[in-house]
Amino acid sequence: MQSVEIKTIDNNDFEIWLPLWKGYQRFYEVDIPESVTLKTWARFLDPVEPMYAAIAIVSDQALGLVHTVYHRSSWTTGDHCYLQDLFVSDNARGGGIGRALIEHVYADAERRGALRVHWLTHESNHNARQLYDRIADRSGFIQYRKR
Repeated sequence: MQSVEIKTIDNNDFEIWLPLWKGYQRFYEVDIPESVTLKTWARFLDPVEPMYAAIAIVSDQALGLVHTVYHRSSWTTGDHCYLQDLFVSDNARGGGIGRALIEHVYADAERRGALRVHWLTHESNHNARQLYDRIADRSGFIQYRKR
């Protein structure tokens, strides 16, 4: 595994975060409006917001990102951590960056007193699911949603 530095984003990281965010959108074939992207970025930097972002740096190059949202649960007194977005650049997959980002989330959740980290992935995301099946438990729940 290559040496991976996980860095919590700061105000100076927008230009290295944005290409990763755009790559994530391409992967999932979505086009998130610029206004939403800018609001999301502002939320990451707002200390009142429960949203956080980190990037993976390898040899001075940003190759991955992770976004988390902390939220209450009616089942526990402690918060839960929703790992909302995880992305590793195409040319860097399989090198341990995804695992390093998730382990960063696990450590951050523990530091913040969250009792659970959870996330979703698309059923067709076979490569990611191979990693997820090794480092977490599949809940068996099926997601439903309505706009």
